[in-house]
Amino acid sequence: MNDPIEVAAGLVFCGGKLLITQRPVGRHLAGLWEFPGGKCEKGETLPECLQRELLEELGIVVNVRERVMTTTHAYPEKTVKLFFFFCQLVTGEVQGMEGQAFAWVNKEHLDRYLFPEADTKLLAELSRNTDWWK
Repeated sequence: MNDPIEVAAGLVFCGGKLLITQRPVGRHLAGLWEFPGGKCEKGETLPECLQRELLEELGIVVNVRERVMTTTHAYPEKTVKLFFFFCQLVTGEVQGMEGQAFAWVNKEHLDRYLFPEADTKLLAELSRNTDWWK
């Protein structure tokens, strides 16, 4: 079994809504929605990874705050270890720099979007923790 792929993902809230992005065609789990972020590069901390990925993929600068959850999920083709962080939007207007769709969703509409299995635990926390949405 290969070592898990470490992925940093951000929970970017603004005005009671949460930023989600859609996985592009041609990528693993294409078409599903996710929390923005990506794979860590060698020598990069998780917060550095998250800041780089959100700038590259969405054109936004964030302050990475506390980690809210870590979860590992084994798909048939690979295992991912996800590190979820609260992020504060500092500057920039969200845009899909790689052509991906994005949405700002409120708590009541989050269940309308299909997410990868690896996000199941976090989605449960998001529905339970109303304070996160303030």
